Amino acid sequence: MNGTYILVLKLNSGKNIKVGALKKIKFERGFYCYVGSAIGNVTIESRCRRHLKKKKALRWHIDYLRKEVEIVEIFAIPSKRKKECEIAKRILRKADNFIPKFGSSDCNCKSHLFYFKNKKSLSKLSSIFSRGIRIYQKV
Repeated sequence: MNGTYILVLKLNSGKNIKVGALKKIKFERGFYCYVGSAIGNVTIESRCRRHLKKKKALRWHIDYLRKEVEIVEIFAIPSKRKKECEIAKRILRKADNFIPKFGSSDCNCKSHLFYFKNKKSLSKLSSIFSRGIRIYQKV
């Protein structure tokens, strides 16, 4: 399946994390939503399998953060065209904060990584999540 996906990440304690060319970033305890896409020969399933692995070559910004967080859910929004930026802009309007330039070096978005301080705050995304398919949930 092609389209856009949202990784829901949990960080149990605040910490400074080196994120490639972005250098060290201070991450607060809470939840983060990362928006990515898989169009063409790459599928959402294969991209998300890679994200679920903790040990891998560090290629994208999310790979650096992934070493420190747990993925608690993944939502897929099937599409033949790239909707990553459109969804990122919608999430930005509901987020408590965002990490500037994270995951968005190939577009004009402010970010593709958004911060939510707790589950109640994260629930503001229910209308976005309901349009997707939950393809992973940590038990």
